[in-house]
Amino acid sequence: MANSESITGDLVGAVKLFNMKELKGTERRDILIASEKKYQAQWANDGVFEAHAPTLDEIPFHSITNSELHAKFPKFFGLMAYPYMNGTLHAGHSLTINKVEFAAGFARMQGKRVLFPMGFHCTGMAVKACADKLANEVAMFGQNFEGYMSDATKESPLSSKPASAAREDVTKFTSKKGKSAAKTVKMTRSMVTTDLNPYYDSFVRRQMNRLRQLNKIKFGTRYTIYSPKDKQPCMDHDRSEGEGVGPQEYTAIRLKVLSWASKAIEYLGDKLPTTASVYFVAATLRPETMYGQTCSFLNRSARNMAFQGIFIKEGECDKVAELPGSACVGTLVDAPLSVHKLGVRILPMDSISPTKGTGVVTSVPSDSPDDFITLQQLAKKPEFYGISKEWAELKITPVFMTPSYGNLTAPFLVESLKISSSKDIKQLEQAKELAYKEGYYQGIMVYGDFKGDKVEDAKRKVRKQFLDSGLAFAYAEPERKVVSRSADECCVALMDQWYLDYGEETWKVLALEHVANSDGSGLQTYSSETKNAFKGVLDWLNQWACARSYGHGSKLPWDPKFIVESLSDSTIYMAYYTVAHYLHNDSYNKTEGLGRIKPEDMTDEVWDYISARRELTQVDSEACKIPRTTLDRMLRELEYWYPVDVNVSGKDLVPNHLTFFIYVHLAIWEKQKEFWPRSVRSNGHLTLNGEKMSKSTGNFMTLEELVKKFGADASRIAIADAGDGWCQTQTANKSDLRSGTPDLFYDKLFSNEMDCLIRECYSHYEATNYKLALKSALYDLTSARDFYREGANSAGIAMNRDLVFRYIEIQALLLAVIAPHWAEYIWLEVLGKASTVQNARFPTTPPIDHAVSATYRYARAISSNITSAEAAQSRKRAKGKAPGGLDPKQRKRLRIFVATQFPAWQEQYITLLKRFWNGQDKDLDESRLMEEMKKAAGPDLKKAMAFVQGLKKRLLAGEPAEVVFQRHLGFDELKTLVQMAAGLKKVAGLKELIIVEIDGTGNGVTYPEQQQVKDMPQFANGIVPGVPTFHFENIA
Repeated sequence: MANSESITGDLVGAVKLFNMKELKGTERRDILIASEKKYQAQWANDGVFEAHAPTLDEIPFHSITNSELHAKFPKFFGLMAYPYMNGTLHAGHSLTINKVEFAAGFARMQGKRVLFPMGFHCTGMAVKACADKLANEVAMFGQNFEGYMSDATKESPLSSKPASAAREDVTKFTSKKGKSAAKTVKMTRSMVTTDLNPYYDSFVRRQMNRLRQLNKIKFGTRYTIYSPKDKQPCMDHDRSEGEGVGPQEYTAIRLKVLSWASKAIEYLGDKLPTTASVYFVAATLRPETMYGQTCSFLNRSARNMAFQGIFIKEGECDKVAELPGSACVGTLVDAPLSVHKLGVRILPMDSISPTKGTGVVTSVPSDSPDDFITLQQLAKKPEFYGISKEWAELKITPVFMTPSYGNLTAPFLVESLKISSSKDIKQLEQAKELAYKEGYYQGIMVYGDFKGDKVEDAKRKVRKQFLDSGLAFAYAEPERKVVSRSADECCVALMDQWYLDYGEETWKVLALEHVANSDGSGLQTYSSETKNAFKGVLDWLNQWACARSYGHGSKLPWDPKFIVESLSDSTIYMAYYTVAHYLHNDSYNKTEGLGRIKPEDMTDEVWDYISARRELTQVDSEACKIPRTTLDRMLRELEYWYPVDVNVSGKDLVPNHLTFFIYVHLAIWEKQKEFWPRSVRSNGHLTLNGEKMSKSTGNFMTLEELVKKFGADASRIAIADAGDGWCQTQTANKSDLRSGTPDLFYDKLFSNEMDCLIRECYSHYEATNYKLALKSALYDLTSARDFYREGANSAGIAMNRDLVFRYIEIQALLLAVIAPHWAEYIWLEVLGKASTVQNARFPTTPPIDHAVSATYRYARAISSNITSAEAAQSRKRAKGKAPGGLDPKQRKRLRIFVATQFPAWQEQYITLLKRFWNGQDKDLDESRLMEEMKKAAGPDLKKAMAFVQGLKKRLLAGEPAEVVFQRHLGFDELKTLVQMAAGLKKVAGLKELIIVEIDGTGNGVTYPEQQQVKDMPQFANGIVPGVPTFHFENIA
């Protein structure tokens, strides 16, 4: 086995070389990878990560409550959203996997039984599109791609080499389980989805049946994003572009042609019947503003209505004639509800979006800054645009009044923001936002049938008036571009479909209360960002199509021509994990599970029983072919492992999978709150080449490639600086270390700091803040060791053997969660422990000695400040600012000036801080504190703020308030300096070191000699306890 210097040194290199295409000199990395394989084999052989619920022999069935069972046998059940198998798992997945992995490792060190299972999602269009692509490529190039040649291969003389007969069959589904990257995943509880797994298929069908019985699944006509190519709805995970995009409903206004422009007549000729009525259709989100129409702008036409029952034949739009938009300019149309009853003109507008709406927009210059500035431009250059000036100068009629902008919002904002043309895009966007918010939420109608109404109320009334009169119709399109996995640009269809009624009021309120977690028994989200994201989604989410006619998946039980949609079959699969090992012993059902159960025996009633939803009736029991003891054991597994303690996923799944996960759990176990999810942790994305890693875009590094290239622990953001060969050196040379009780000055500092970091690391792990946990366990702990080593060396003493070995053990334990292979090496082969570190408990500590903690912080600061002070004096001499000043190469003396009393002015700020500090909640009312400080401090506010911030930092770090507020340091500063003196002299190369004690009157005496100091320097005035001043001088 290589020494720890070799191993950790290569980890450093792996982290630094993470973005390099080729690695060289990887011998040490290879040794590390070999050790990883060794420990993984040992863990597997010893069943280290196997965990099951307490047996019925240990705890008889229902002899105690679930809460009592969990108290007696603590557990942790964590997972990540099972990945789509439309490609190999990549490094981005490892980001999510490791969040669960770290939480699982921490739970194990707390003595909990741990379950971390992993399944593979094979339903939906993502996998179907991948399978179709693979099938096409096999047809083109052969079963083993033997007919494929890249450009490089074509030019190579080796291109004639036959394909290897041993090549893996690419048409078979495989999954790289990434054991190195995720050591604790329970593959015995793994599964694949779709009806190829009849057990999971029965689980999904039962789930859908129960949701329908609970009236959560309904049938009706509704808008949905639709793929004409696939002839079915295109939901979030069926898309290669546009995830999260929904339908946007417009009011489509019928603008009847009164007379065509002359150019339009030339294009149309006799293509239209003389009696035909022709309409331009303008899509608007603001029907209440139609009273103010002065013209219509034209850019293009659209076909998005073909699947909404608007045309005669569904999905088709018969083209009668074709003409360019420019030919329509000048056409007179009837504008419904407009004050201009004789009609308005079609005019050109360059800024109309070619991807939204119908290409025809109504112009309301009283309230739209875009419309107003465009009309101004048209009126200035009518000949250039090919129009008559009067067409752009129709009277502007006020439609509503606003408090800030009056009754002509657009002209007001265009003038105030100094917008001069339609090219002032930034200002126009700002004006549009201001106009909409003010008009919609504060506006009052001043014209029309609903004069006096609030604009937000009038909007609904005017729209209804339009629709009832036939002057308009409802129309929807995607909020923005959506492309399916089959490369089809989607539209919106109005269709009959089965849907989950997310957003139904009582269900929604229940979910919002759970996410709010106001009493601490709801959902923990670990960050306000995630909680707010859930609240936002719950506010807008509704009616999710849960079935499709094409793709992979389970058939809808009551309507088998449909397949369950992939985000609807993946909401409570966590419950399946708890009993999967009773059903099958591998992901593909090739070997039977513990229960020796046939798929057909897993009826809805059986699933209900083992999901703790109901008892088996006499009829059910007689019909069931599964032994009751087996059913009870399966029920014990679910009741023990549930609820889910943490579900980790990317933040992009909050709008769908993670929200559905909450919704359906609350529905299925509505009366069993103890089964509701306990926490969700969302994370961001890894980037590669500056972009998010994604299988669908091909921008990714596979998990297998990552581990092969860098090793597991480096890939797990392991211990880039975890060691330098120091651990093994110390254990090999332990006779050089000092024996006996560790009671010297630096011993006490180091021991207490280790205790502080253990507690700090525990709190970070508990909060799932792994970045900070790594900082405490690695960087801060290593830094504390270095300070101890340097301090002991400068004082001329050896380090204490017990402390050194305790440090090595603590670091192995704290890092076992993040870097298990390295920790196992240190634990077994450096420390010589008898059994795996995976079964060790998180270290415990005695109470923290806050006086020693304060001494430690002071000692570290002193060492750094002395170095800085010497450098500052040397620089002044070099620049000629201090003639005869310090020459660092000559013999030198250091005087340290120390205050023994606090200034009286600080007392009033201590009083204020006490007043606004909430010790129970560990919270400070900073706004009120600042307000009072401004009154009290006057011109000295900056000095007072620095003082208060120092106290606040100590309070938030957990130091007791009575210690922080007392008017002494909490440690003896003079004695601390005396204990450090020998080391400081050695490190700074001093001939003499003098400590000067300054009393409240400004007089100074040497310490501990108590000799009077004459001619006190000016810079010694104003110092405070804990912040000494340093002065170097050369001596003969």
